[in-house]
Amino acid sequence: MNAPASTPSQRARKPDWIRVKAPTSPGYAETRKLMRELNLHTVCEEAACPNIGECWTKKHATVMILGDTCTRACAFCNVKTGMPRPVDLLEPEHTAAAAAKMGLTHIVITSVDRDDLPDGGASQFVKVIEALRRETPQTTIEILTPDFRNKPESAVAAIVDARPDVYNHNLETVPRLYPTIRPGARYYASLRLLETVKRRDPSIFTKSGIMLGLGEERMEVHQVMDDMRSADIDFMTMGQYLQPTPKHAKVAEFVTPKAFDAYAQIARAKGFLQVASSPLTRSSYHAGDDFERMRAAREEQLARDARPGRVGAD
Repeated sequence: MNAPASTPSQRARKPDWIRVKAPTSPGYAETRKLMRELNLHTVCEEAACPNIGECWTKKHATVMILGDTCTRACAFCNVKTGMPRPVDLLEPEHTAAAAAKMGLTHIVITSVDRDDLPDGGASQFVKVIEALRRETPQTTIEILTPDFRNKPESAVAAIVDARPDVYNHNLETVPRLYPTIRPGARYYASLRLLETVKRRDPSIFTKSGIMLGLGEERMEVHQVMDDMRSADIDFMTMGQYLQPTPKHAKVAEFVTPKAFDAYAQIARAKGFLQVASSPLTRSSYHAGDDFERMRAAREEQLARDARPGRVGAD
């Protein structure tokens, strides 16, 4: 599955399947203008997402709450690190206003890590969810949270009780690479977080993702899939890691589209309701369409389980 090791010069050049056009559409400009007017940050910009042109053209943007400065410094992430500013009290209302103006049927809300706050910023997630429910109740809500490591259990519980439709928290990579790629986090703590969400409210869809191309082995990826299923995670995403700047972790491998498809087949066989796996896949890429497919898959599964005589039919 893994491609042969590349030379440094080869690694620097992206293959054709990972290249995207620079954003120039009117829709992109309108989305950018709206974000500026409402003083909102987006992970699309801060993390240098390659899909920003496509998504913003369609008026899809992932709002990044709690500011634009992270208290951690992960080796893969382009979001700036430092001491964050105070929490913006108007952020929940501005986020809801943006969703309403863009006519979003599905919105993804993420955040920087805020280890400086007693609850890690959980209360701001709750306020954003509540504002969205008030302003645009038809919009389904997907959140992508930090791990809330060393924070009270009540932080995650409060978010779950606010009832987002999807709770996403990314594992990012395989356990072996955590010390260098995600040093401020712990693999099993992230798994337990998602397990806790599902245990507290089984109706909420749970989601997690990893990046490929950081030096992981094929069997390590398979083990992550098994770990996710053990935590009853519904949706798995897999995408190609891209080095944001020379200071960040290098790309060990550009994984081919064929290899991504093979990983997707294995993940589906392991029982995920939804799988998104391609070089350009990111947590919020096509999130609305994927949510509808996941919801339909659950309904189909529930209907199948409810059929008379199902037990022992196999």
